[in-house]
Amino acid sequence: MTEKKRVIIDTDTAGDDTFSILTALHYFQVEGIMITGGNVQFDQQVENALYTVQVGGKSGQVPVYKGYERPLMGLGEKQHRTVEDVHGKDGMGDSFFEKAIQSPSEGHAVDFLIEKVHKYPGEIHLLAIAPLTNIAMAIKKDPTITTKIPHLYIMGGTNNALGNITPSAEYNFWVDPEAAKIVLHSGIPITMVGWEMCTQYSIMDDDDHKEIEALATKGARFFKDVNKVVMRFNKSVHKLNGTTHPDTLLAAVAAKEEIMKKSNLYHVDVETIGELTRGYSLVDINDRLERTKNVRVCEVIDRQAFKDMLLEVLRSIN
Repeated sequence: MTEKKRVIIDTDTAGDDTFSILTALHYFQVEGIMITGGNVQFDQQVENALYTVQVGGKSGQVPVYKGYERPLMGLGEKQHRTVEDVHGKDGMGDSFFEKAIQSPSEGHAVDFLIEKVHKYPGEIHLLAIAPLTNIAMAIKKDPTITTKIPHLYIMGGTNNALGNITPSAEYNFWVDPEAAKIVLHSGIPITMVGWEMCTQYSIMDDDDHKEIEALATKGARFFKDVNKVVMRFNKSVHKLNGTTHPDTLLAAVAAKEEIMKKSNLYHVDVETIGELTRGYSLVDINDRLERTKNVRVCEVIDRQAFKDMLLEVLRSIN
């Protein structure tokens, strides 16, 4: 049996982040989980990650570290916008699960990341399913890690498509575009799975949910509970007929790159200032700017293969 790849997950755990974590636990050796300010209140995100690890049967085996609670430029009293309307007050479909057995680990997420990258140079792949604050700060604190990270998979941005928090921006890039800019220009090999990949290939509609419910496993029940609020939100706000799974899609692509049927290397940057376009990801598909191609952008995914992976993960959790 081949040894599993080592990964560190950077997450703002709510909603689909949970299934991304479970997917990573299934396919990778997860060295740890870092929490970044994003979807819901920070301590709730920490608790959600701990509980998800427990659901995945790995309680006490995967450390969860607290990172930055707000974006790089989140100064003073100003808080970024959280999205309880999407994921529920607890970020878990208003399920209000019991408290996790495991507690967060001592130390800061950024220091944990730097330490692990140096301990296993060339081995730690990063799964970024949150605003990129922690990873940007790790790069600023110790730029030498950039040559020791073999790959960074980012769920973030859009490829010339509609955003999900504003018409022009995807949530993770919008919350902390300054961090996204630092990471995109870091020189680390990057694969980006944008929001439009999610809306095209990851939606689980009512029939898919019935199929998942029929698994009758603990994983399937967890899926149903966590997705209660987002199903309603997507149908009313995004006009999408089902639940969206951008973070799980990212973990699936990282685990089995062959499900990514088309991708191209482009110059990608992010707008940090625009009045209407803050957080907009510029993907220069026609090379009009003639700048360095820094990101492999996912463009087509085998939807059935992705669904099969999700079903495999949920079936295995009992």
